[in-house]
Amino acid sequence: MVYQQTKAQLKQQGLAPSKKLGQNFLVHRHTAERIVRLASLSRQDSVIEIGVGLGALTTPLAESAARVIGLETDSGLIRLHKKEQDLPENVELIHQDVLQADFSDLVRKSEGKRLKIIANLPYSISSPFLFKLIEQHDKIDFAVVMLQKEVGLRLLAVPGTKEYGIPTIMMASCAETTLLMRVKPEEFHPRPKVDSVVVRLRFQPVPDRVQALESFDYGLLKTVVNGAFGQRRKTLLNALSSTGLLSKEAIRQCIVSAKLSPSIRAEKLELEDFVKLCSEIRKYQTIE
Repeated sequence: MVYQQTKAQLKQQGLAPSKKLGQNFLVHRHTAERIVRLASLSRQDSVIEIGVGLGALTTPLAESAARVIGLETDSGLIRLHKKEQDLPENVELIHQDVLQADFSDLVRKSEGKRLKIIANLPYSISSPFLFKLIEQHDKIDFAVVMLQKEVGLRLLAVPGTKEYGIPTIMMASCAETTLLMRVKPEEFHPRPKVDSVVVRLRFQPVPDRVQALESFDYGLLKTVVNGAFGQRRKTLLNALSSTGLLSKEAIRQCIVSAKLSPSIRAEKLELEDFVKLCSEIRKYQTIE
């Protein structure tokens, strides 16, 4: 019944789920309410919602927080909400692509506080969105994000598995990832072909694992991790020799100084190993 109601609502406004935008609207209110409960918001919070859609999450968010700032890229949905006036009064709707959004501006809108983000966004932009969160991590308190199951598992992966890779390491370098719930395709209109998961990415307070790391440069870490996993079937030595950071012999010396084997592959390395390797590379660069 709820699918038919959603379909009729869209049709009445001359709208339909956009394949180009990868839209799958969450249609079951109980699922939306559970996501909001798991986000553990307070009545004093200002919340950034990414992907307002038809407002399934927006209303329970508005009931749980002081203010909701909703970003939506679909102009048709913006028109729908403005025409129907169907969103609560404490919701500010902004026509904005989150990948182009200025997070510093969002912090200002949130009264200067670190962002609390709830996101149910198209799976086609999940990866660039996650990397934007990593780049802007110092401005974020936490993010509760709906993801394609495969993407969520990458964030939760452990060394030695095929899911373990660049997103795993880079997210772990600034946040703690927790699986909150699983969501079946039946919860959406239209139904996606894959299962989904909701994860919490906690950036503040800084996770214990991150606090225990020695100081490191995010730019260098990104270059090293991308280089190591860019050719993941190669040994660490051969993969990093292609980055242009240092000569092959210098890379070998840095790997050995980091107490790693030049023949190891990236998927076997922990975050701590990559940070130590970056430290050795930085030392060598300083000497040269």
